[in-house]
Amino acid sequence: MGNNLLAHDHEYLKLSRTSNINLLLLVFLLINVILIDNVMSQNTTRRKNEFKVGVVLDLNLPITQVWLTSMNIALSDFYSSTETSPKRRLVLHVADSNADILDASFAAINLIQDDEVQAIIGPMTSAQAIYMLHLGKKTQIPIISFTATSPSISPSHNPYFIRTTHQDSSQVDAIAAVVKTFQWRQVIPIYEDTEYGNGIIPYLIDAFQNITKVPYRSVLPESANDDRILQELYKLMTMQTRVFVLHMDTALGVRIFEKAKSIGMMGKGYTWIVTDGLGYYLTSFNSSVLDTMQGVIGIRRYVPESSRLSSFRSRWMKKFRKDNRNNEESLDIYGIMAYDTIWLLANAIEKLQRLDSRFVKENVRAKSSHAARLSISQIGPKLLQEISNTKFEGLSGDFGLVDRQLHVNTFHILNVLGGDGVREIGIWTASDGIIKDLSLNGTRKNGNLIPTHDNLYPVIWPGNTIAIPKGWTNPTGENKLRIGVPVRSGYTEFVRVTRNTHSNSAVVDGYCIDVFNAAIGLLPYAVPYEFHPFENANHTAAGSYNDLIYQVYLQNFDAVVGDVTITANRSQYVDFTLPYVEAGASMIVSTRKDFYKEAVIFFLPLEWRLWLTIVAFFVYIGCVIWILEHRGNREFRGGPYPMYQIGTMLSFSFSMLVFAHKEKVLSSPGRFVMILWLFAVFILTTSYTASYSAMLLANRFQPTITDDVNHLIKNRYNVGYKNGSFIEGMLKQMGFDESNLKGYHTSEDLDEAFSKPRQDGGIVAAFDELPYIELLLTKYCDKYTKVGDIFPTGGFGFVFPKGSPLGLDISRTILSVREDKEKMKRIRHAWFEGKRNCSDHDSFGSSNSLSLYSFRYLFVFVGVLSLIPLLLHLQIFLSKNLMILTSPNTSIAQKVVKLVTKFNEEDERRLRYYEYHAGIGPIGSQGT
Repeated sequence: MGNNLLAHDHEYLKLSRTSNINLLLLVFLLINVILIDNVMSQNTTRRKNEFKVGVVLDLNLPITQVWLTSMNIALSDFYSSTETSPKRRLVLHVADSNADILDASFAAINLIQDDEVQAIIGPMTSAQAIYMLHLGKKTQIPIISFTATSPSISPSHNPYFIRTTHQDSSQVDAIAAVVKTFQWRQVIPIYEDTEYGNGIIPYLIDAFQNITKVPYRSVLPESANDDRILQELYKLMTMQTRVFVLHMDTALGVRIFEKAKSIGMMGKGYTWIVTDGLGYYLTSFNSSVLDTMQGVIGIRRYVPESSRLSSFRSRWMKKFRKDNRNNEESLDIYGIMAYDTIWLLANAIEKLQRLDSRFVKENVRAKSSHAARLSISQIGPKLLQEISNTKFEGLSGDFGLVDRQLHVNTFHILNVLGGDGVREIGIWTASDGIIKDLSLNGTRKNGNLIPTHDNLYPVIWPGNTIAIPKGWTNPTGENKLRIGVPVRSGYTEFVRVTRNTHSNSAVVDGYCIDVFNAAIGLLPYAVPYEFHPFENANHTAAGSYNDLIYQVYLQNFDAVVGDVTITANRSQYVDFTLPYVEAGASMIVSTRKDFYKEAVIFFLPLEWRLWLTIVAFFVYIGCVIWILEHRGNREFRGGPYPMYQIGTMLSFSFSMLVFAHKEKVLSSPGRFVMILWLFAVFILTTSYTASYSAMLLANRFQPTITDDVNHLIKNRYNVGYKNGSFIEGMLKQMGFDESNLKGYHTSEDLDEAFSKPRQDGGIVAAFDELPYIELLLTKYCDKYTKVGDIFPTGGFGFVFPKGSPLGLDISRTILSVREDKEKMKRIRHAWFEGKRNCSDHDSFGSSNSLSLYSFRYLFVFVGVLSLIPLLLHLQIFLSKNLMILTSPNTSIAQKVVKLVTKFNEEDERRLRYYEYHAGIGPIGSQGT
């Protein structure tokens, strides 16, 4: 029994121990369930607050790690910032684009379908962005790029595209300002044949409008080998332009400068400007690369320095070197923009009221493409709005989007010193143009309109020189410009070609040559040149002026200097400078002595209308004084017969012409009118005397032909023209028959042609340009004269090839020469004034007569002031005789007769008063 009890106790203890173990296991299991539930709950909450963002970049490029490092630091900085209490967390899902357009699109599709991202950062290139934009528009997912700068991608046409960097078109005004500052007349852009390269060109051409010309565009494929680069560079060397704007990525750009240096295109006279795409990396290139780019001007986006940016660079360097030990890349502008892009997106999602990560599928056909079956984000539109409205202080400065892209209006202007590095020579701002530093911002007005070299620090140009390149060179590759000059036997005052008796070489001088030498001497650079007469082997003219000009078009001459008239037809083949001689064409005829005008010359100083007006005023003034004096002055009272007073009135008025009037004027109004008329008579007589004296001294010759051109054409008269000039073509266009056109070479030939009878080929008139007519008249003063209309011409100009920058510069210096009156006077005197052998010729005619128009204000003045006392006198008379005017039962005719009778009566009181004060006699019996 005892054994049984022991066995029973043992069994009991065993069962009890088993129950305790089971209880402990149950408690442990309950604890684990509770912990797992808490963990799952926390993970669910965390996933609910996560905001998934896709990042599509080329992970095989070393630069990509630079940007990813910036993004990770940005996430860490944002969520550790004490200024924010994040409600949500941005999570990046990175995908590889494999540097391919289609792979980038497929990576974005996979991120949307598999990871359900609500935004995509990327793509890297503008070409990838174009394809990816369609996905953003279809799925309503914002596509954010901090590297696609081509302006061909416009956010206004792509509602879900956001550019968090500057677009390339923002720098074109800065480039144009540099070109305008140094007054380069032609620029050639060199760019890569990609979306990035082609996108800026239309904006660059627009910025150059009215500043410079773009004669050629150099395009290179992105994969161009060394031979292809050299081929294009050699082509550029054969052109006249020496200013190049380079727009391409760093790899291709560096190779171009290496090849350019090897063939001498980085030497003196060349100018290279690089855009922001290459300009930003100038400070990161090693000395060997910079040595090939010596003298280059670079444009780089301005990023203000700050303590925050400096701290970020230090932290970025530590993290990047730790995570990427074999990567030698450094932080660039896009790494800074990647940082700001993450802050922009993180700020935007914090402003969202709720996260709705749902995607709604559209009804599509079963056979639709993979992309067509993508779902639509429900939070996309709200997220797009928050991103567009978010503003904050970023690493790159004030960060805020305008029309869903970042606007930049400030750029650095850099100068590569070679292996010694790079220095800043100025800053361009949209408001002030080019300034030396930002401390001057806002201090200049119209900075873009008047750029000067003083706005930049000194530039070291290619070839290690401080001399500003002129921007072009002689396209023929010769040391001196070949300038053609006409050869002629007459009118050599303009261009004269003589032979040196010892060397038989040509010596060229003349008025046109002196003006050209003065103009080219004002250029800010030296231009060697030599004159080449356009002549045959026997030293005679090799052709007409048109033939000479055509030699420039054929590139046989680099320019033409001479008395060449600017015409529309010639301008189709060459360019002309501004005219240095204003010109026109007119008709020349012989003169004859006008004996009739000698007989009546005393009438001619005044035109007939002025004569009639003077006579009318003599009568008018005589009437006014007679009316004012008639009732109170016995000398104006009467005579033996009524006509006596009319004679008195007229004789008094006309005798004032020589101040010989014998009648005394007693009344104050009468004296006032007399003084007015004496003043007018004095002016008229002195003017007549001066004009008459001039006519007596003038040559009194009249043209033999005064008919117009149509009369000459109709009657088939022979007319002359200077051989080789455009006048022949002008006369044919007027309608002259070729048989009636007679050419001449010199003024002596013209004189001989006028002296011949018509049947022997003589002429009755000749047509020539005004400068030649002036020379003719200095030699034959009284024999010929200019008549008829002036046919306008373009004047004399120098000839240059189409688009020649030298022609534009010469035009500018011609203005300076013409404004220098003393210099022009010396040149004219040397070739023209000393040639005069008679006094200035002036055709005698009505043009010398004084006209009524010249004295209109004098007559108005006298007429109005003399009318005032007359009206007052009549008003007083009528007021005293008001009873006559108001008498009833009297006709108007009777009233007029009574008033005339009353006016003809003496005013005894006035009569005696004037006589007493005039000393004629006592007042009378009436006393005082």
